[in-house]
Amino acid sequence: MISNLPSLKIGDLEVRIPIIQGGMGVGISLSGLASAIANEGGVGVISTAGIGMLEPDYFTNFQEANKRALRKEIRKAKEMTDGIIGVNIMMALTDHDELSIISMEEGADILFLGAGLPLKYPAILQLGTKTSVATKFCPIISSSRAARIIFTYWAKHYNQVPDAVVVEGPLAGGHLGFKKEHIDDQEYKLENLVIDTLSVIQPFEQQFGKSIPVIAAGGIYTGEDIYRFMQLGVQGVQMATRFVATTECDASLEFKQAYLNCSKEDIVIIDSPVGLPGRAIKNCFIESVNKGEKKPFKCPWKCLQTCDIKTTPYCIALALTNAKLGKLSEGFAFCGANAYRLNDIVSVKKLLDTLICEYATAMK
Repeated sequence: MISNLPSLKIGDLEVRIPIIQGGMGVGISLSGLASAIANEGGVGVISTAGIGMLEPDYFTNFQEANKRALRKEIRKAKEMTDGIIGVNIMMALTDHDELSIISMEEGADILFLGAGLPLKYPAILQLGTKTSVATKFCPIISSSRAARIIFTYWAKHYNQVPDAVVVEGPLAGGHLGFKKEHIDDQEYKLENLVIDTLSVIQPFEQQFGKSIPVIAAGGIYTGEDIYRFMQLGVQGVQMATRFVATTECDASLEFKQAYLNCSKEDIVIIDSPVGLPGRAIKNCFIESVNKGEKKPFKCPWKCLQTCDIKTTPYCIALALTNAKLGKLSEGFAFCGANAYRLNDIVSVKKLLDTLICEYATAMK
């Protein structure tokens, strides 16, 4: 379908459809989903969180399992598409440095850096690779203050700045970069965060003589939403929840069905063991945890820097892996605020065609 959406330029990369598929951890967005979106002209993203959980030696050789799984998924994606493939890396991951270097070695086009501030990041990456750095860097932030801190630090210490920035609002799925009391506060609406961030980024564009696209994320669901945010000045959007209900999504059918079956009231904010609020679909697992029930587990290593193994009632990596596999009585599904609006499973192509049509209608 011919698109009226403007292309998204990140350095020398040109994204034909300015839609980035958000990284969904523990096996929800791997090579299958990422390559399908890249083939249609968007940016497909592989998530590194818990990527090695399905490797047979994860519990005995966890770091190697993670590295092997990531290489495997990037290579598979590259075999299925010549489009743009990104990798989502949580800064809270214990092995985020290793996963970043592997992503670059395997030719990932963009690194999306979230769940923490990537400050001392570029130096580590450049030490870890002998090749020139072609990969683009895109922090995921939840405030203009975070953007200012990252860009100021990079400018001062490395004489460079990130190539783009994703601004993620409180309607996003999974772990949220907000305090619980701010999630429903109008002050923290995505529209406000976007406008503030655009003003912070502009001086750095002038200083470094390059365009630094701002990408809106969190609660964007329709083509009309995309049009509305483009009118505010963003150059692209990131969407995740809507891509779960696609045939190419790497999650199990049971996981996708949890999205289709949920109501608005089923979508809740939970206290994650990693110390952040998270948005998920309420089920018996979450209800039992809320009642104080603990889920025994053995921890092969501390995969998340912020996880307190001694006090956490369950292993979130294991719970999310179980959900990905369809064992929802032993875990739960993270989701965005609009998950209840999904009614059926469609192909990535059909979904993107729908978004393009909705955008064109909004333009008129």
